[in-house]
Amino acid sequence: MLSSIKIWARNLKRDSYALYLASRDPRVPWYAKALAVAIAAYALSPIDLIPDFIPVLGYLDDLILVPAGIWLAIRLIPDDVMTECRASASAALQRPTSRAGMIAIILLWIACALALAWVGFTRWPRSAA
Repeated sequence: MLSSIKIWARNLKRDSYALYLASRDPRVPWYAKALAVAIAAYALSPIDLIPDFIPVLGYLDDLILVPAGIWLAIRLIPDDVMTECRASASAALQRPTSRAGMIAIILLWIACALALAWVGFTRWPRSAA
């Protein structure tokens, strides 16, 4: 049973990336692209319908809504396009990951946080005590 869950998770990861590739393909209808972008935004968003700190229910929406949305988006994409995108996604997932990219994203988040703190500090009215 554990191996089938691992296979399912691996396929879900591949299909998520394949949806990204399909959303950039001109042969995909606009409504399928919109759904793919919405599912990706929901999956990557820190805001959930049910917050994750609520026991059991917090992760239940991620376990049901994201795979269901991916399944629906895949059904809306033409089969030949999805086959090509799955092959491209499988090849891309075999490549090694980039630590430089991860570091760049982390530095970007830190820079944004520092800029926001600077703006808040310079614009916040100070009380004369």
